[in-house]
Amino acid sequence: MSKYKRIIGLVLGVLVAIIIYNSHFAGLSVEGQKCLAISLGGVICWAASVAQPGYVALLMLVSYVLTNTAPANVVFSLWQTHLVYLVIAGFLIASAVESSGLGKRIAYSFILKFVNSFTSVIVSCYVLGLLLSFLIPHPFPRCFLIMSVMTFVIKAADLPRKDVAIIGLAVFGGSTANSMVLLTGDSTLNIMAASFGGQTLSWLEWAKYMAVPGLVAHVLMCGVQLKLFKPSKPFNLDKEIIRQQLTELGNLTKIEKKTLFWIVIGVVLWAADSIHHILPGWIGIIVVCGLAMPVIGDVLKPKNWDNVPIGTLLFLTAAMAIGTVGAHTGMNQWIASVALPSYVPTNPFVFALIVTTIAVCIHLVMGSLLAVLGIVAPAIIAYAANTGWNPLFSSLIVYTAIGIHWILPMHSLNILVGTGEGGGQYNDSEVIKFGLAQTLVVYFIILAVEIPWWKLVGLI
Repeated sequence: MSKYKRIIGLVLGVLVAIIIYNSHFAGLSVEGQKCLAISLGGVICWAASVAQPGYVALLMLVSYVLTNTAPANVVFSLWQTHLVYLVIAGFLIASAVESSGLGKRIAYSFILKFVNSFTSVIVSCYVLGLLLSFLIPHPFPRCFLIMSVMTFVIKAADLPRKDVAIIGLAVFGGSTANSMVLLTGDSTLNIMAASFGGQTLSWLEWAKYMAVPGLVAHVLMCGVQLKLFKPSKPFNLDKEIIRQQLTELGNLTKIEKKTLFWIVIGVVLWAADSIHHILPGWIGIIVVCGLAMPVIGDVLKPKNWDNVPIGTLLFLTAAMAIGTVGAHTGMNQWIASVALPSYVPTNPFVFALIVTTIAVCIHLVMGSLLAVLGIVAPAIIAYAANTGWNPLFSSLIVYTAIGIHWILPMHSLNILVGTGEGGGQYNDSEVIKFGLAQTLVVYFIILAVEIPWWKLVGLI
């Protein structure tokens, strides 16, 4: 069935690209039409899992260049910024935290002190995700690390699949909300959203706008999950297994101390970037290099490069290229003029309601979060330009609407990765159940939290 889905997806993607490529749309330039054809064809292939996303991304990027849709420096513009290097640093820092044993030590200590019931296990997944977002600037490695620790809890408490799935949803689903709080909470999505807003936000500026909404979303998501999902059996954790694992780690090792030292330096520098004006990506690289140097580091080894997924980097490059090439060719402005209402509300609540609904609907159809952000955010910014809305305001609404929203696993990469190697053990019906309720949280966060908060801090 998977094979046929891939073949159908490939045929459909190619047909859509050919039809659009050879059509004529009033008001859309030839280059814009090429961009639309390649972008939609690629998104269809992503949604249908025609091939690993990195391969589809490569085909899209090369197609933009070979068809003269945009020059290579525009198509690959991501690699001329600090953003991609922050993503690389994120995976390498995560690898250092895991290989040094520091991450497991923090998690084991937390579990021994705070986990006494199934409810506390779920809350711990959310809290650990938030705490580790200060150390690991990407949700995927955070989730894998937390899930590896929760495996010991699952075995010690002898939990059935249904209860394991609830924990998996807390780890991978909860990461969508805890990633909102810090600029480095998701070094891919957050900086991408800020860049579409036309600004280079400092670490503290992001926290100023998004920390409160992110924390509220985090708490509400945890509450919704606790309400929806109940354990199937009484919870009885044998903490002796966890205590034994912590004992085997021994005292804080020299490698762990060095890892902690460099991460603290990174966090301090990220928090002070409005003072020294060093962009987050370059700070991440400084931390990584420090972790790799002899004497002062020796934490990162050559094998740690294996943890940097080139496919993910290419996928990010292509997702960003949809927006940058779309702006270069006029595609974004054309989509805004054709697909969005001609009237732009001047009331922020009405504007946010319309934008949120449009973003959610497109996200449901297209699936790929990064691709939707790459297409919708620039289009919404162009749509709102004449009314004087801050571009960052428009971009952050789209970011929130699709970042913490899903119905199927494909709607959130964080949740999707948990279905495979992540070992979340949840199925589509459990994801849908959680996602439908989470849709209400999305609207509440944007309309009841973000708009009043952004008014208070001066974004609108």
